[in-house]
Amino acid sequence: MLKVLNEHYYLDIDAMESYINIEHPKEVVSGETHISVVKYEMVKTMVEILMTEAEEVDETLGSKSSELSIPFKLAFNTLLNKKILNKY
Repeated sequence: MLKVLNEHYYLDIDAMESYINIEHPKEVVSGETHISVVKYEMVKTMVEILMTEAEEVDETLGSKSSELSIPFKLAFNTLLNKKILNKY
């Protein structure tokens, strides 16, 4: 398992799915799943940013490291806030 900012994190796929799904009224039962395209694209972009961060991080500084890019910090914090990224 890899450490990120001195902690172990994982992406909660179930939380991601429930976050992007659009709830249907009880009367409409078609068996289809509808998702919010805006939420889907934003989550997809943020996960891509996390997975492709190329900078080496000084683990002793953790989140105070100035080597992390602004997009990485925003994506990391947003996914944590929406409980899509969780500590293990």
